Amino acid sequence: MVLSKKMLFLYVAGLLFSIPYDNPVMANHYSYLSVQNEWEEQTAIDVEQAVNWTEQSDEDLKRVLGEPERKDQSAYGYVWWVYTNHENYVYQFGIKDNQIQTVYIIDDEESTEDYETLKERHSFTTEISYEQEQSYYTFRLTQEDIERRPLAKIDDHTFIQFYFDTFTDSLSAYRVISGDTLLTQRPYEIEYVGKLPEQSRLSDEDWNKIEEGMEQQIFDITNVIRSQHDITPLVHDGKAQQTAYLHSRDMSDNDYFSHTSMNGDGLKERLEAEQVTYMHAAENIAAGYIDALSSMEGWLNSESHRTTLLNSSYTHMGVGVYRNYYTQNFLHKSG
Repeated sequence: MVLSKKMLFLYVAGLLFSIPYDNPVMANHYSYLSVQNEWEEQTAIDVEQAVNWTEQSDEDLKRVLGEPERKDQSAYGYVWWVYTNHENYVYQFGIKDNQIQTVYIIDDEESTEDYETLKERHSFTTEISYEQEQSYYTFRLTQEDIERRPLAKIDDHTFIQFYFDTFTDSLSAYRVISGDTLLTQRPYEIEYVGKLPEQSRLSDEDWNKIEEGMEQQIFDITNVIRSQHDITPLVHDGKAQQTAYLHSRDMSDNDYFSHTSMNGDGLKERLEAEQVTYMHAAENIAAGYIDALSSMEGWLNSESHRTTLLNSSYTHMGVGVYRNYYTQNFLHKSG
């Protein structure tokens, strides 16, 4: 049988904007055989340990780590089992058909391995192949991909996606992922012969659950990143969350990407409309990223967004996600 060659270029550069806003007036406005304590007390990110978790069962996971803090639905057919203390670590295990398909790890311990060490060990390259039944795929990485989020093939079916902080050349987080899941997410440009797996058709109810989970993931990961840099964690603000959600939805519904709403309102006016009180505020927005985890990598590696993310003067934050639009509203509150 002769298979026709199909080309698909799917990488979408995520869009990012960050804008600070100062308002001096009050406005109304983290080894498969490890025990749980050993896991939580690790002093460094150990990439190899997480690989052992892939294709283990959810029952194996519960025996070791217990019940998760919560379970977040994803847009890719698996459910995230999330283990976090909301400040020092976030460990996420993507479960599908009772098996672990993907693992995401970020904690506040400094990695002992820098970019060059991991690059030499895993031979980062711009092309990585994968086979599935009668289909053949090549993931093509741009230079930015290689620098920020390189992909390494561990075996025929398992990959690691590294997330680097390019300002410090250190490993910030990483994701262990099955080949099938990688094809479903499509974070890189793909050349393939055969066919791609179909993506899930999601209802509005599905999206509501996915968005709620991503909002919590962004909030927790933001605080872990701040902890990595010895910065005080942020407190959740419900009104700021609603403000952020409404802006993400408005951008999606009206097909635009800006800190200025279609009616001309800026961050100040949006916060006032939800009666949010603050001394000064800032906003990060993103669009086009495959999920909350990848949007965080984008913000961390953009100078203006990073400045906002790591600003020690902010005390509170609200996160709003609608489809693939992401908004963070940061507040400094007195007292």
